[in-house]
Amino acid sequence: MSAAGERLVWAARQWIGTPYVHQAATKGAGCDCLGLLRGVWSELLGCEPEAVPPYSMDWSEPQGEEQLWAAALRHMTAKADDGAARGDVLLFRMRQGAVAKHLGVQASIGDRPSFIHAYAGHGVVESPLSAPWQRRIVARFIFPEEVS
Repeated sequence: MSAAGERLVWAARQWIGTPYVHQAATKGAGCDCLGLLRGVWSELLGCEPEAVPPYSMDWSEPQGEEQLWAAALRHMTAKADDGAARGDVLLFRMRQGAVAKHLGVQASIGDRPSFIHAYAGHGVVESPLSAPWQRRIVARFIFPEEVS
């Protein structure tokens, strides 16, 4: 794992226990899955790369637009399908045919893959990256080491 990936996993774990609050990005007070990444970005890299417009919980599903995926591509490097690594930013499609609208950070507990994410009703948690979750991954990204 890269040094940037190690820092990302460490920083994301510091958010565990933060309650789930839609559109928020404040450690300890509340965040959603995007807010977790926004908060960690701010901690590690400084200012967020772009202003996030208000969004509904269904994201851009009614329009069928992959807005979250497009934003990830603007600020991170898409990773080829040549292997998972701790520190990958994961993008999930929660059901087939829907837009991708959930984010997490790949980690591990011992030799078992896990991921850190903010989940409605649970807050920020570290969950096993089980087969059902793995099937939902549609893209992986490399978190930047610095903002260009």
